[in-house]
Amino acid sequence: MSRFLESEKPEQIRFKITSPTFSDPAHEDGIYKNNPYAFCLPVECSEQNLFPEIRQPALSFFADRQIKWHDGQNGKPSNHLCSSQVACVNFLFPLADKPDALARVLRTVFPEINQMLPVENGLYVSFEWIGAKNYLGERMGKNAQRTRGANFTSADAIVMFERKDKRRQIVLIEWKYTESYGGAFLKIAASGTDRTTIYQHLFNKPDCPINKEILPDFDSLFYEPFYQFMRQQLLAHKMEKIHEMDADIVSVLHIAPAHNPDFRKVTSPKLVSLGDSATEVWKKLVIPEGRFISVSTEKLFNILFVEAFPSLEHWIKYIQDRYTWVRVL
Repeated sequence: MSRFLESEKPEQIRFKITSPTFSDPAHEDGIYKNNPYAFCLPVECSEQNLFPEIRQPALSFFADRQIKWHDGQNGKPSNHLCSSQVACVNFLFPLADKPDALARVLRTVFPEINQMLPVENGLYVSFEWIGAKNYLGERMGKNAQRTRGANFTSADAIVMFERKDKRRQIVLIEWKYTESYGGAFLKIAASGTDRTTIYQHLFNKPDCPINKEILPDFDSLFYEPFYQFMRQQLLAHKMEKIHEMDADIVSVLHIAPAHNPDFRKVTSPKLVSLGDSATEVWKKLVIPEGRFISVSTEKLFNILFVEAFPSLEHWIKYIQDRYTWVRVL
């Protein structure tokens, strides 16, 4: 169990009780996995897990694209106040129609940004991106349709920009909040499927974006979060090769709270010698250099202040009141 998750639960309870963004019915305990918890909302109030000004737009955006809400019910987001997907949407959706503010935030990591470019339907941020095609050859369901946010490798969010050198870059965002991982070996799925057979053909290619010279073996990647990292990186690599949306570069940006030390654990026994944290290890494994970047949520969003973003005053206050740790580097 993540220590950061346990410290966040009382913070989210405090926010639920004190914030005017919740209705009186939302103050009640919510049922999550058959048990009542104060850090959850009643299911019928779960849309209140989102910043008020994006509730209807975000719900409509997800519904129109049949994007799955993780742990959600009836087309609404999870009722768990510590939901990572909810946090991702709360932080990024308000910037989806504000390219200048989005660019200012992202220049913390990508100083080469000239201007943001729309990704989907005129918006500058989209969510649960799976790529235009089934690049990874992941198995299709009975209806032969891919679903965003479930059953296929999905980037939590995606942005795109024109660089100062006029090249176009896509960034797939992997968003973390309270996650922590143990040492479960994920090579064999619960269904009995050997997952290595799904991705082996991509790993074997000469242009594989994983440095095989320092990787002990393919099996060592089948521990979280490396299993996620691998799939995200393969997706980015295939999108770059095919020039999806005319992109010249496709990279992965990992965003996680510095206040969550549990996520840093190197869970794969054979990768322990490569670095002190999961992101440090993965950065060493990815080629070419720069295709994987990790930044703390605090560093990325600590620049938020009302004087610089007056039109975002309500959102900034919401983020700083709900996710109090974001203000502390």
